[in-house]
Amino acid sequence: MDPLRIEAGELTAEEILDELSDGRRIVVRADLFGAEREMTLRHDGETFYCDTPTRLHKHDDEEEMLTCIERMGYGRDDDADSAATD
Repeated sequence: MDPLRIEAGELTAEEILDELSDGRRIVVRADLFGAEREMTLRHDGETFYCDTPTRLHKHDDEEEMLTCIERMGYGRDDDADSAATD
């Protein structure tokens, strides 16, 4: 299966997590310190990984990975979307 390539904010953090849990590797393009970079997110069935240009982060469970996705800004903020449509 080819990796899913997305721009940061294109999917919600939950949608990203769902894809990872289904075994899909995701390449996220995001601004990192003023430059466009690609990060690879993946799950091997036990551990979640965030492979950035400078570091490999490991997360033991979905909650840790969800927190990382949200903290790093890879996922779209659902609250912003719902506020815009209200």
